[in-house]
Amino acid sequence: MEDTVWVIQTTLPGDWSEAMVGEWCFDLVENGLTACAQHSKIASVFRWDGKVENEVEWRIQCKTDAPRKQPLVDEIHSKHPYDLPMIICFEAKTTMDYAEWVGKK
Repeated sequence: MEDTVWVIQTTLPGDWSEAMVGEWCFDLVENGLTACAQHSKIASVFRWDGKVENEVEWRIQCKTDAPRKQPLVDEIHSKHPYDLPMIICFEAKTTMDYAEWVGKK
């Protein structure tokens, strides 16, 4: 077992209720794509269609293992409400115990 996990981040619309976001995250965990999904409100400033936007969004952060990384990304992309969702993936060092927990099916 390696001492790394994959961290996958995305955002969801800020006007979604916490229950909607929680259900969206719950489905990812329930379907076995991620060991953990965290969500929190953030302020995002970005350029879209030639103008600078300032929006409240939900940040979603998931932890998974290498075999489930691409299926998780595919699922996020397929069910995401944005035309162009932010999906960022990075490998992170962690403890062997945590990596083992994340990798349990």
